[in-house]
Amino acid sequence: MALSIILLIIGFVLLVKGADIFVSGASSIAQNFKISKIIIGLTIVAFGTSAPELAVSIKGILSGSSEIVLGNVVGSNILNILLILGMSSIFGKMSVKDNTVKKEIPLTILFSILLMMVSFDNMFNNKVTNVITKNDGIIILLFFVIFIYYLIAVMKNDRKKEKEKPNYNLFYSILFTGIGLAGVIIGSNFVVDNAVNIAKLMHVSEKMISLTIVALGTSLPELVTSVEASRKGENDIAIGNIIGSNIFNIGVVIGIPSAIIGNINVGIFNYIDMFVMIISAILLFVLTVKDRNLDKKNGIVMLMIFIIYYSYVIIGG
Repeated sequence: MALSIILLIIGFVLLVKGADIFVSGASSIAQNFKISKIIIGLTIVAFGTSAPELAVSIKGILSGSSEIVLGNVVGSNILNILLILGMSSIFGKMSVKDNTVKKEIPLTILFSILLMMVSFDNMFNNKVTNVITKNDGIIILLFFVIFIYYLIAVMKNDRKKEKEKPNYNLFYSILFTGIGLAGVIIGSNFVVDNAVNIAKLMHVSEKMISLTIVALGTSLPELVTSVEASRKGENDIAIGNIIGSNIFNIGVVIGIPSAIIGNINVGIFNYIDMFVMIISAILLFVLTVKDRNLDKKNGIVMLMIFIIYYSYVIIGG
């Protein structure tokens, strides 16, 4: 257990320091290319921090345990909004760009509804098992391609607006971003693996480990990166990270494996979890549409809903 505790501490250090370097490097990339930081948050940061979810998805399908793929994505998307943005906004008021409220958050809602539709398209036919088929995966990927096209259009439009001097030249910006991302992913793996070992040594049940440590583990990169970005005043990166991660989780983590590798079984997946994912995205829109920001009060509301939902998951799961 002593070794696991030491490795757990090392993992947390890698996570925090990696996130610090990752955010600084990503911010500098935006400055070098003269594009808004929300775009970097929606792309490089979001896709990078979603790497654990993609790895779990591919591994689950190849090992014949595709049921965990959907739960991993839905659980991560709920955690991203309720827990991560909730915690990030407590560290300080987070300004949300007008374009994010009008277009990017609604896109998150759209992708969430799309996932529910393809997951439960046979819900009224008791003779047919609910699965996300190859055709469903192709449809999801087409929606994701439209999202990428939207990002390219926004990127071209924003290049003329950004005039902030970069902290590093392009080479060092990319280098620091890569090193930071590696630290975040390696650190999160250290934390999850050794937390599981410690829990097993303390005779914690497999069910409780899977519902807590593993579920939270794949969202650690988003959590630490967004909180660190918020702490450093990089609100666009923090918010873009969450919105981009949620869209990436559905568009790529679900879309690519189902379209290329094989069907994803929905199994006995709970409708309530999918509903909470959609409500979380709608809640984010409601909280930001009026004042274009997330403050401490909003953060407390999101965290309270997260606690209520997770209590239900642990007790009823």
